[in-house]
Amino acid sequence: MREVIVLGATGSIGTSVLDVVDRHPARFRVHTLTASRNVEAMAALCRHHRPEVAVMADPKAARALSRLLGDGPGAPAVRAGEAGLVAAVRDGPADTVVSAIVGAAGLASTMAAVERGCRVLLANKESLVVAGPLLLEAARRGGAELLPVDSEHNAIYQCLPPSYGRDGVTGSGVRRVLLTASGGPFRTRAPESLSRVTPEEACAHPNWDMGRKISVDSATMMNKGLEYIEACLLFGLEPSAVEVVIHPQSVVHSLVEYVDGSVLAQLGNPDMRTPIAHALAAPERIAAGVAPLDLFAVARLEFERPDPARFPCLGLAVAALREGGTAPAVLNAANEVAVAAFLSHRLGFMAIADVVESTLAAVPSEPVTSLEQVMATDARARCAAEATIGRGGRR
Repeated sequence: MREVIVLGATGSIGTSVLDVVDRHPARFRVHTLTASRNVEAMAALCRHHRPEVAVMADPKAARALSRLLGDGPGAPAVRAGEAGLVAAVRDGPADTVVSAIVGAAGLASTMAAVERGCRVLLANKESLVVAGPLLLEAARRGGAELLPVDSEHNAIYQCLPPSYGRDGVTGSGVRRVLLTASGGPFRTRAPESLSRVTPEEACAHPNWDMGRKISVDSATMMNKGLEYIEACLLFGLEPSAVEVVIHPQSVVHSLVEYVDGSVLAQLGNPDMRTPIAHALAAPERIAAGVAPLDLFAVARLEFERPDPARFPCLGLAVAALREGGTAPAVLNAANEVAVAAFLSHRLGFMAIADVVESTLAAVPSEPVTSLEQVMATDARARCAAEATIGRGGRR
């Protein structure tokens, strides 16, 4: 029986995790659930899963949750704020932590999980992007097991040989990794019309059901840029060994090419419960509730190169990785600010890349030395991005 903490329980990943957990009551027990502000959804989850601890990032939401759930038998202990999140991870008995809080807000609790030596299901790619070297070193020290939940990284993990963790790229015969991307909702839209894109259009992903922030990232392909950085860090790959490939059907989730010419791919329906079930039960396989892949219905698989003019955010992410140091943290912070401004109609869609590029120029990269330094850089980058937005324009 694995005791599970779900960080970000009311989001799309958290909901999928709990669906898989529900299918295997003899294997998994929910110990802690966390959310940001969605009190009604959190209360429903607590009544169903009966966790010992419930944490709301917003203190006002935590008080509202306490009133809804009461303090009778079976009611969880309700905690609040980032300190409550970190304490729930650090102090509890749970051995499996699902890191699914969107953005840099999930970094501190993810770090606490790896320092404890937990099995960490990493759906929060920003933790690696913002503080990759620190997180990986903490995982080595704590003996944590990092298992990717992003469909692409989980696919890569499944296609790598067992010797990869010990021998790395050279010793395992891996030549390169092909990271697939759907291309989002604007893959074929006329470039001159992209400046008029609305938040509703950007959030209408053709294949995946995701939250608003990650949907916008998919539309700009910043999501793939962040995943590019994550893949290089998580699997110890040089930037030149990873290539992004647009695959509109979202059936091939990623591929690994070997020096002998073999290319291994992981295929499946676009349903996050597949990689979640794989990571929860690894090395075993368990039912995820996902329909079998019907290749005859798919009929064809298409692949194409990304258009750098259409998707400038992807190039900015690659450049930030090559720059190294705190540049990926600056990239991520600027993007979070820009996407929030776009979703609140303060910024045009194509101006998201402009804000990120401007912020990368305004906040020089430094070698990563500590979590405090990374978070200070994150704060400076957010201020610089807000200043850029305040100065103007809707490209």
